[in-house]
Amino acid sequence: MIISKIKLNNFRCHEEYLLACRKKTTLIVGENGCGKTSVLEAIYEALRGKSFRAVDRDILKRGAEYYRVELDFADGEKTVVTFDGDHKQFLVGGKKWSRLPKKYRYSVVLFLPDDLHLVGASPGRKRDYFDRSFSEILENYSSSLSKYNKALRQRNELLKSEFLSKDSLFSWNVMLAKYGCEVRKWRVAEILAINRRLTEVYRTIADNEDVVEVKYEMMGGEMDESGYLARLEAEFERDKIIGHTGFGVHRDNYEFIFNSKMADGSASRGEVRSIILALKFIEADMIYEKVGKKPVVLLDDVFSELDEKRQKCLVQNFKDNQVIITSVDYFDGD
Repeated sequence: MIISKIKLNNFRCHEEYLLACRKKTTLIVGENGCGKTSVLEAIYEALRGKSFRAVDRDILKRGAEYYRVELDFADGEKTVVTFDGDHKQFLVGGKKWSRLPKKYRYSVVLFLPDDLHLVGASPGRKRDYFDRSFSEILENYSSSLSKYNKALRQRNELLKSEFLSKDSLFSWNVMLAKYGCEVRKWRVAEILAINRRLTEVYRTIADNEDVVEVKYEMMGGEMDESGYLARLEAEFERDKIIGHTGFGVHRDNYEFIFNSKMADGSASRGEVRSIILALKFIEADMIYEKVGKKPVVLLDDVFSELDEKRQKCLVQNFKDNQVIITSVDYFDGD
């Protein structure tokens, strides 16, 4: 699926915006704050069904009554997304939908400037990164995580209720145990798949003999559903005091290991960037292997963070994908 054109109305700072896209590489150049990232956000929403950074009311241009995103494809098909201040609607395949159906979603590799600082990021930031990545690769992961988060919100609301009792949490505990274990199963499998390739791909970028891996750290260690459920019930008094769920997969962490040491503090700036580039290349390959289609690649102002060698590596590795890039400067994509 090749994007040929995108048109925006009242999307963030854009009252009207039109971009014709090339089959391979499209460059959006502009000063910081001019709305370049918003264009990528709109493309992502039309391809994936939701924004990667905000809710719809935050996207709507101030003072406007609606926003509209129209994405045209080279094969003549199109996806139109509208939001009227209350309801979102997708027009695709000649039908209207409140959510983008799975069959119309298209895979995306999204590369944001913050991703280059992932090695030293907070546990929450790292979880968000891998959750987004795994959701692109695995539909089952996205479903399990969504159900887990819904149960977590409900349990946390009950923990703040004046009618709270241990029994009132039981059904939510069961759901958290079920979907929490499913999420962990997918995370373990995907991290294993990444680690099988990470060092090799990293070495092609960094041109050295370093060894790299991602370590997935599960809060409380490995456990089955019954063990997970028992831990939640054992934490009841503590959770009641703090007013939220203190144990679970939403507290798990990822650590980057560089030559048997924590990468944060032992790897240089260039080595860290090579690790993240390797992750992105592996993500694109894993998506292609799972769905049989090359993902669209959205690169948001990452070239300013990379030296010339890594810029060329990025372009070369994504040469078979449609790539849309934002930048404050023109650069030679060849």
